[in-house]
Order: sequence, then structure tokens, then C-alpha cells
Amino acid sequence: MTGLKDALLAEAQAAGFATMGVCRPDAIPEAAGRLRAFLDAGRHGQMGWLAERAAWRGDPTALWPEARSVVMLAEPYTPDDDPMEAIERHESATISVYARNRDYHDLVKKRLKRVGRWLLDRAPGHEIKVFVDTAPVMEKPLAEAAGLGWQGKHTNLLSRDLGNWFFLGAIFTTLELEPDTPATERCGTCTACLDICPTDAFPAPFQLDATRCISYLTIEHKGPVDPDLRPGLGNRIYGCDDCLAVCPWNKFAKAATEMRYAPRLDLVSPPLEDLAALDDAAFRAKFSGSPIKRIGRDRFVRNVCYAIGNSGAERLKPSVQRLTDDPDTAVADAARWAVERLA
Repeated sequence: MTGLKDALLAEAQAAGFATMGVCRPDAIPEAAGRLRAFLDAGRHGQMGWLAERAAWRGDPTALWPEARSVVMLAEPYTPDDDPMEAIERHESATISVYARNRDYHDLVKKRLKRVGRWLLDRAPGHEIKVFVDTAPVMEKPLAEAAGLGWQGKHTNLLSRDLGNWFFLGAIFTTLELEPDTPATERCGTCTACLDICPTDAFPAPFQLDATRCISYLTIEHKGPVDPDLRPGLGNRIYGCDDCLAVCPWNKFAKAATEMRYAPRLDLVSPPLEDLAALDDAAFRAKFSGSPIKRIGRDRFVRNVCYAIGNSGAERLKPSVQRLTDDPDTAVADAARWAVERLA
């Protein structure tokens, strides 16, 4: 199958992926225990879906028992700018690099289906299933087992060839493909990603407490955010890239080839006062086709209010003053908090 695997890599790269690796579905026996410890500690917060499908997530062989190989693929979305610079523009919003244009789920899945169809044409009689971050699949441990990189101290995947700015996709198949050598952890003594976190979301190296992570707080968490954590959000209104941006391995990052990952101009440091004025219809129109759309107007504007409260710009007070009576209680609470902070 070596010839087929080499040809598969060539097809994957032609489809837009930077690299590929293969592992067996049973290659991550430690994943279930780590997931259980994470859940038992309550570090998943409101993400109940992690617990509901923990059996499948911790054991890929349970998800699809017929699978014999897992093909992991990586696609870069490396930014052209320095994401840390946007944090200093206090009267503007910072949006995570991956969310400044089209939803990557759709783009990566299309590429996976193209590669999967090619594989089925070359190996008739076999089956495939493709996954991009929405199914109970632990992509990062599988990618590490497939040799694409290692999970760094920030728990994200790192690569000697790609840095850490890349998306992962998986193709499960009944086809037997030769597995690759698992990657070796190479973080050494570096703690840059741990030290930069504004909300101390890392209890220890290689461990994440999602309930303190800005990405979780701005995207997954419903209702008011703990007042003690709000100042740490700064002007980050959707996700956070700090631990990714400071990683020294990014000096090897490859440029993104998909133009639809390039940031929309209106999502690069957009003025906070403009975002605070969005009603539901305007929010849906502005973020059509964007991953931001799924959190809804209320959670989004809640985040904007926190950012305005952290801005120190008294001139922005009117933009949140009018939201203190918003029908959504979390928005109203955030707006009142922002007014008090600016006062």
C-alpha cells in the first residue's frame, strides 16, 4: 500500500492540504483516561457534549469499529499580521485569526471529501467517513499519533514544519494503510504559551482549564462571565490567539494557500461601538458564512460590552449605556458592568 499512500499524499496536497499522516484507530489508548480526568475536574464547563459522547471521543474504535486506518490532514491558516498587535487597539475588537473570514469547517470538509472520493476510486470496495471538528473525534491526539506534530504545553498541536497555525481534518477508512511514526514532544523548557495567558487557563503544562480560557468564555459559555475573569478578556470578543501567537515554532509556519482564510477588512480590528449597535438581523447579515454566526447576537454583543468596559475609553459609554436594559439579561449585565468600569 506504500504506492497508494504516496499517491494519496500527493492528492491531498493538490487539494490544498500541507501534509498528511496515518495512524491506527487504536493508536491513542491514553486519550480516554485523559478525557475522563478533564471531565471529572469540571474543566469542560458548559460543554456537556464532551461528556455525552466521551466513550466515542476517547476511543475511535468505538466510533466506527470497521475502520482500520485514520488519515489525518493539516491545512495552514497562518496569518499575515501579528495577532498580538490588535490587542493594543483598545477601542477596536480582536477576533481570533481563524474566524476572520469563511467558516473553516465548510472549506476543510470539501477538501476531505475530494481526497476521500479519490481514495475510494483507487480502492473500490472500501468505505470512508470524514470529520472536521464537529464529530466526537479527538483530532489532536490522532494527529500526534499520525506524526503530524505534538500537543504542546498549550494543548494545541505543534509541528516542526507548520508551527501551530493549521486546521485538522480526519478521514476514517476501512482500508489498511501503513501507519506513520508518532511525533515526539519538542517544547523543551519553553513556557511562552503558559506565561502569556491573560486568564491563567493552564493549571500545569499540557493541561487546560477551559472554564478560564478566553476562547471558551467568548464562544461556548452562555450567560454572564465571572466578573473576576472579565478584565482578562481585554478586547477579545471571539476567541483568543495569544498562546498560539507567541510559540517560537511559528518561525517554521507555512503560508495559507486558501484565500478565503485571508481576513475580511471589516473584521480586522472593527470599532467596538459599531459592533455594539448590531441587532439580530444586522448580526446575521454581517456574519453570514462565518463561524461567529453560531454564537448568536446576544452572546456576541455581551462580549463586545466586556471589551468596551476594558477599553478605558469613556467616549464609548453611550454605546453600552443603551444596552443596560437589553432584553437579554447577560447583555444587560455586561453593559452595566461596562458603564461602571468606564465611570
